[in-house]
Amino acid sequence: MIQAKTSQMIPVLTIAGSDCSGGAGIQADLKTFSAHKLFGMSVVLSVVAENTARVISVHNIPVENVDEQMQAVFEDIVPKATKIGMIGSKELMSCVAANLQKFQPKNVVIDPVMFAKNGFALMPVEDCEFFKNTIVQFADILTPNIAEAEFLCGFKIQNEEDMIRSAKVLFEQGAKNVLVKGGHSKNSANDVFFDGKEIVVFEGLKIDTKNTHGTGCTLSSAIASNLALAYGMRESVQKAKDYVFGAILHSLNLGKGCGPTNHFFELMEK
Repeated sequence: MIQAKTSQMIPVLTIAGSDCSGGAGIQADLKTFSAHKLFGMSVVLSVVAENTARVISVHNIPVENVDEQMQAVFEDIVPKATKIGMIGSKELMSCVAANLQKFQPKNVVIDPVMFAKNGFALMPVEDCEFFKNTIVQFADILTPNIAEAEFLCGFKIQNEEDMIRSAKVLFEQGAKNVLVKGGHSKNSANDVFFDGKEIVVFEGLKIDTKNTHGTGCTLSSAIASNLALAYGMRESVQKAKDYVFGAILHSLNLGKGCGPTNHFFELMEK
């Protein structure tokens, strides 16, 4: 008999919807955790039938099962960081909020996923106000893109000054830190960060590619990964941006629509 060689890995959790095509959602989160050499766990909120070109349907998991998934995770392997993505109904929002209140997870990264790449509404727009009142307060960092920030703030974002204004509004809504992502901007991929005291602009270059499926999920889960690895908030954001830049730069030409990023580009290069 050979003695097992056990080792330790830092656990991290994603609470989100699934993507059967593997480029976004929980699948992207788990790949990102693995790329950071972490032990990924998941609580599935919705099963999304989607691919690189379209969303076919969304099936929300019963809240009783979500409660049981949360219980199973937190009674046994407590995560060092938790990323929250798509929450597709008021019932699920209430369920997630109750469990966050109950288990008090550390390093909570909330990505307010509202739309798929093709514009399909993954969070009903009419639930936006409920999301603000129930979920935002739990965010150690909130990571909306421009379209999501517009809905959460109630005004158009047309330039960097508007991004700064929205970050301050979202902080006032309860998020401890805010990162308004500028990847949808025409001229740059600069992101605006606000911690309640200081505005920081994280500069980023635009990459000429259509293969950006799952970039928001990947960025937020990379931030959670870095927080689990005990980096500070700003360093976690910068390292996550660097990782996503590499994943897009080496993106995968798969599918008929917006192809996925390459979560394991560093491993493939080696």
